[in-house]
This record gives sequence, structure tokens and C-alpha cells, in this order.
Amino acid sequence: MDVAVNAAATPQINISAVRWTGYKTIVIREYGRIIRIWGQTIVPSAVTTTLYFVIFGSLIGKRVGAMGGYDYMQYIAPGLIMMQVITNSYGNVVSSFFGAKFGKHIEELLVSPLPNWLIVAGYCTGGLVRGALVGSAVTAVALFFTHLHVHHILIILAAVVLTSLTFSLGGFLNALFAKNFDQVNFIPAFVLTPLTYFGGVFYSVSLLPDWAVKLSYANPILYMVNAFRYGFLGTSDVNVGTAFGLMLAAVVAMFVLAVVLMNRGSGTRD
Repeated sequence: MDVAVNAAATPQINISAVRWTGYKTIVIREYGRIIRIWGQTIVPSAVTTTLYFVIFGSLIGKRVGAMGGYDYMQYIAPGLIMMQVITNSYGNVVSSFFGAKFGKHIEELLVSPLPNWLIVAGYCTGGLVRGALVGSAVTAVALFFTHLHVHHILIILAAVVLTSLTFSLGGFLNALFAKNFDQVNFIPAFVLTPLTYFGGVFYSVSLLPDWAVKLSYANPILYMVNAFRYGFLGTSDVNVGTAFGLMLAAVVAMFVLAVVLMNRGSGTRD
């Protein structure tokens, strides 16, 4: 009788509410971190983009002329925005999650009732938030230099979300395997930067020789940049449907891989 009374008196725990609270906590913490150090997370991208527009757009762009049927500065604007979304989404997650490992407070998440897939989703949402904030700031900078015609707003938003999630997950995987800060900085410096610069940000691949065009099609960033550019200008060097298919496949595959590695304890329980 006493057991039945005690069981009835014990409040039932809503596991969905607990998980939602945990997810919100991760996202809010990430957002607070981004805003708290806005001078390091948002301003540098705006300043860098301003320099790109002044040097490449105004000075070099006058000699280059039209690109893809558009003014050169207008042509490179979507690429510059996407470049900052990529680097900031990646950088936010890799630095935040590795910081949690380095500071030894990742254990608090691992012993919490949050499933690993929700932890991954929380950090990647934080990367998406930073990518969106920086993308908005860089877009505002772009509007000072050129006019951005919106061809299809849904394509623009979808390209930003999928690209940001892809590189947020990439940053998460990097942070899982990184043992020190050198390994955190290796991929952004030696992989992301070259792929971004050769990803059609500053030029159309139609200008390249045949062998370089074929090589460019192996660069995933080319598809992301062109899908985003299509949303603004209605022009693209690749098939937009293929670009979105690749981005969606990358998000799903990398998310599954990140969850599997978290379940195994790879990089978190070594």
C-alpha cells in the first residue's frame, strides 16, 4: 500500500521537456558566447569583406569587367557572403566543442539525460546561428557596395542553412578528433581556405581550362557558392538541384557519423 502511495506521489518526468530544455540551453549558451565576444565573432568578417570589396570589387573589378553577365562586384557578393558563412559556422563549433573538451566540462553533457544526437544538434544549431548572424552582417556590408537582386528567397535561405549545417558538422567532427589547438586550426588553414578560394567565389569556372573545370567540380564548396548565387542572380555554373542534393546528403551523412562517434565515445572518453 505504501509503495503504491509513494509511486502516485512521485511526479512523472517528461523526458521530452527535459531534452528540449537541454537543447535550448546549449543553443542559448552558444548564442550568448557569440554575442558576448561579438568583436571576435562578427566584426572581423565584416571588416574582411569590406577589404575584399574595396580591393577585388572596386580596384580589380573595373579591369575584369562583367562576369556571368553581371557587374563583377555584384557577381562576387554572394560568394563573399557564403565564404564568411562557411568559415564562421565551422569555426564556431570546432572552437566551442573543443573548448568544452579542453576545459573538461564536456563530462557534464555526457552524464546528462541528453541523447548524443541532441548534443550534436545543439552545437550545430549554434554554428548555424553564428553563420546566419555573420551572413546578415556581411550582406549589410555588401549592400553598401552593390545592389543584390533577390531571384529566389527560398533558395537563398535553404543554401545558407544547408551550407552552415554542413560545416558546423565538419567543425564538430574536427573537434572530436583534435588533441590540441594545432589540430583545430589545421583544417581551416590548409583545407577550407584553399577549397573556398577555388570554389568560384571570385570567378566563373567557365573561364578555366577544361582540366581545371573538371577539377573544380570535385570541390563541394563550388556547389554551395553557386546555389547561393543562383538565389540572388539566377545564374549558376552547376545544376542547382544537384547542388542541393549534395548538401542534403552531406548533412545527413555527417550528422549520422557524428552521432555514431559520440555513441562510441570517440574523442570524448579517450
